[in-house]
Order: sequence, then structure tokens, then C-alpha cells
Amino acid sequence: MPRILLLVSRTSYRAQAFVAAARRMDVEITVGSNHSSTLADLAPDATITLGAGDVGRAVATIRRFAEEYPLAAVVAAEDDFAPVAAEASRALGLRCHGPQAVRYARNKALMREQLAVAGERSPWFHVASIDDHPTEFAAEARYPCVLKPLALSASRGVIRADTPEEFILAWTRILGILERQDASRRSGPARSEILIEEYLPGREVAVEGIVVDGALKALAIMDKPDPLEGPYFEETMLVTPSRLPEGVQAEVISTVQRAVTILGLVDGPIHAELRVDGTEASVLEIAPRSIGGRCSTILRFEPEATLEDLILRHSLGLPIGDYTRAEGATGVMMMPIPRPGILREVSGTEAALEVPDVEGLEITIPVGQAVETLPEGNRYLGFLFASGETPAAVEASIREAHARLRVTIEPS
Repeated sequence: MPRILLLVSRTSYRAQAFVAAARRMDVEITVGSNHSSTLADLAPDATITLGAGDVGRAVATIRRFAEEYPLAAVVAAEDDFAPVAAEASRALGLRCHGPQAVRYARNKALMREQLAVAGERSPWFHVASIDDHPTEFAAEARYPCVLKPLALSASRGVIRADTPEEFILAWTRILGILERQDASRRSGPARSEILIEEYLPGREVAVEGIVVDGALKALAIMDKPDPLEGPYFEETMLVTPSRLPEGVQAEVISTVQRAVTILGLVDGPIHAELRVDGTEASVLEIAPRSIGGRCSTILRFEPEATLEDLILRHSLGLPIGDYTRAEGATGVMMMPIPRPGILREVSGTEAALEVPDVEGLEITIPVGQAVETLPEGNRYLGFLFASGETPAAVEASIREAHARLRVTIEPS
């Protein structure tokens, strides 16, 4: 029976779904993490302890484990462990994106450089050190522009500036966010540089896919119905199938395929974010992993399968070409945190679940915990799910259900 090593972080939303998929496939599953509580909850009898910060050490641990328990695949559930999965897979001769491609995709500046060198449509950009003084950059920037840390995710620290004064304020705020990272996470260029790039107008969409021997199998295009114009860029809703014209959807997929090829992503899941302005699509980011949070719940396939099923099948070399997105429309709201403070209560959940087409609601932050808004925060209040006949119906149901919730946050 083949064995898969699943690498998960302490705050993983995805781990349970991957473990369940492995068990459905009747394969052995070993969970790797540096948090004992995470390991005990998921697979207490089949675990190894390792971290994402020291890639070389983690790979050595995996190689020793594989000598006694041969591995058929190493899969990272989240972004932090993607470099470890890539290096370990290369060392063991397993299917995975290459380490260099993962490095390009995870670093926003390196990704921009690779796309620009290849002649791909790209905004102007500049990389600055956090030790630089922002005044000169503010004077030379073209507005509007966007400032973003190189290695944070979930739109954390991403800020639009329309004037030099807003540029300085955004820079200062990003420095504060980076200062709050613990020392191990601040090291390296990705933790000490800021990407300054042109603001791209248009609608934002996400693409979920799996790359098979360099060819993108696009699994879904997800619309983001709420405008993301800044100054912060909090994603709130994803709905699929996309309502973009078929020709524009084809351009979106073609753009992602070109980016995949340029970056060298060859085998494994990808999650891409793009801006669509008229008929032109431009890549914002492309990650060497699948979608985060609980959002994979809305991706359903025929013959009956989840996104995690397809990722594990591909990692084992099993075919996925016959799988297609299931009929109907689905959507999820990553419920925003309305204000910072201490979460005291979320009421109205029963009323929200009574809305037609709404099929699930998860509050993922316990009462009593401190909560933060973007750009400092990196968590959502929870997730609201719906499915229906059309994307418009699903969007309307999610909005109605969310309107019925009452969130009480006490100032801290």
C-alpha cells in the first residue's frame, strides 16, 4: 500500500480534508508537522516531527523516515511547507514542482522578474529594502501603486497608495507588520523587502488547477464579486463557475498556463490570482499549492471527488484527466472581521442557515480571542457556504445569510 507524507502547519484548515481523502483512497498517510497537538489530532499513530523553517534539516528527517517507510508522495497542505515538499520530493525522486520553480512562485518579486523577462504582460515594479528610506521611492512611483511584503499571504500587508503621502503611510504600516513577525520568520530577503508595483484595474478572479507534466489542468475559475480596489484587498467571496464571457475565460486559462511554463511549475497544484480588464488578463500571484482556508469545500468534481482527492491522485501518478467540475454553482464567503478587538459573540447563525441554498457555516475563531482587520490581520471570522443553480443565486444567498449574522467585538 503506498504511503503519502502530508506536511501541515499548526493553523492548517486543510489537514483534515487531506487525511480524509487519503483514507478514501485506501493509502497510508503519515502527517509531518512541528506542532505535537496538530499531529495528535490528525494521525496519532503515523507522524513525524519537522519544521518548515530549516528546509535542509526537514528534508534530512524525511529521508531518514523514508529509508524505513518508503514514500510514494510528499504533499504540502499549505504554502509554508511547499519548499520542504519540493526538496524532499526531488531527493526521493517523487512527483512535485521543482525547488527553483517553488522559489519563484512564492516570492512575489522573483515571480514578477521571471514573467517580465519572458515578455509576459506585467505591471511596472520595483523591489525596495525595508532599510531604505521611502521618500525617494514615493517621489518616483507612478500612482496609483500597490505596496506588498514579499512573503506574506492572504492579502496581509498589501496596501494601495494614490499619493506620495499615502505611500509613506503604507510603507510605515508594512514595517510594523513585519516587525511583529517572530525572528525566525523575519530572516531572508523575502522578509526584509517590499514590492512596489503598478495598481492593475479590473475584476479579480482565481484559478485552481493541477499541473501535469507541465500542462495545466484548469479545475475552476472563481469570480470575486466584491470589488477589490483598495486601500486594502480583503477577499470576501468566491463563486464558481465564472460569469466571465467564454473568450475571456479562455484568455485567463491561457495566461495562467504561460505563467506556469515561465516559472517552471511542472507537477502539482497551483492557485493563481489574476486581474481581468476587458479582455486582458494579468497574473497577480501564482502559488505552488492549492487554495487556502476552507475554500476547497466549494470545488466538487465528477466522478465524485474533492480537490484533495485529485491532488493526492496526481501525486501518486494516477490519472485525473477524466474529472470535471460538478454541475451547478457553489460559493464561499470568507467572513471579514468588522473591527479589531476581542470576539465576544456571533449570533444569528440559525437564521443564516435558514436562507435557501446556504449549506454550511463555520466560525473558526473562538469567542474570547483577539481579532484584527486587514492589513495587519491574517484570519477570517469564518466561512459561509452555499450551492445552487446559478452563480447569481449563490451570491445572493450568501449575502443574505451574512446580513443575518451579528458579530459582537469588544474593544481591546
